[in-house]
Amino acid sequence: MNSRVAIVYSENYQVNMDGFENLHLHPQRYEEIYSELQREGLLRPADVFVPNPLTREQILTVHTEEFLKSLGLPAMVAQYVELPVLSTVSAELIDTALLNAFRWASGGTLEAGRLALKYGIAINIAGGYHHAKPNAGEGFCIYNDLAIAIRSLQNAGLVRSVLVVDLDVHQGNGTVLCFEGNDEVFTFSMHEQDIYPIPKERSDLDVALAGGTGDAEYLELLLEHLPNVIAKSQPQIVFFQAGADVLKGDPLANLQVTDQGLVQRDAIVIDQCARQGIPVVMTLGGGYRSDVWEVQFASIRRTIETYGLQSAADKIH
Repeated sequence: MNSRVAIVYSENYQVNMDGFENLHLHPQRYEEIYSELQREGLLRPADVFVPNPLTREQILTVHTEEFLKSLGLPAMVAQYVELPVLSTVSAELIDTALLNAFRWASGGTLEAGRLALKYGIAINIAGGYHHAKPNAGEGFCIYNDLAIAIRSLQNAGLVRSVLVVDLDVHQGNGTVLCFEGNDEVFTFSMHEQDIYPIPKERSDLDVALAGGTGDAEYLELLLEHLPNVIAKSQPQIVFFQAGADVLKGDPLANLQVTDQGLVQRDAIVIDQCARQGIPVVMTLGGGYRSDVWEVQFASIRRTIETYGLQSAADKIH
């Protein structure tokens, strides 16, 4: 596979709830990365693959009817995204201003999956909502975009074996539950051990890190385990949850990965997949430093400069 990079993004990813969303969600990160890619001449609007929002049918490949009904209750949504003030907002406004953005961003991960199978590498400038469970949202996550994309590709007969590489600082407990007992989806997580979620679920492989872990140990462990999980799972596609909350100074965690270390981490995953001809989808996951978008932009820039951009204006049919 001659890998090139497809970028997936929509202005509909933006949450607009009078600033309430900035307490945790930091959705402006997506727009800042997209805008900087344009300013640096790496991307034109015509180059971007614009997804469709998830349909109800696609969501139901992973989530339950009862969960979807709960999204009509402001108090439940407030609990899922840890914004108590939302319990005072109308269900209609929550759906229009918040849930709709999650449906678009999650649809972007599904589109990225399709594009990765065509072009080798696809980056959704959003996504990675790995705490969402079949019957509940959790940890700022509503729909588990990773699980929905995987199930949708499997149901369409496009892939069978899948590897999830989850490098967010928090374990992707929701994704683990979505694929519990499923031998066709291998879940690999490297995460800080003594923070949320507690208790953790059991991935196919968990690598628990002590607070204070920095670049040298972190990258050594990744280089040790990644080839093994690829060899064991024999994936037809990799979904990479590239959370940036591993960075030193993140307010919700305690690892000490540097900006350069994060760019190197992402390169290790993407380059390993590209060398082996395995399609890879990157989603942005968590990250709560005010400047986190700059680090993720640097990682995406490196990927585009290494592999070249696949423009949506020049699609392969």
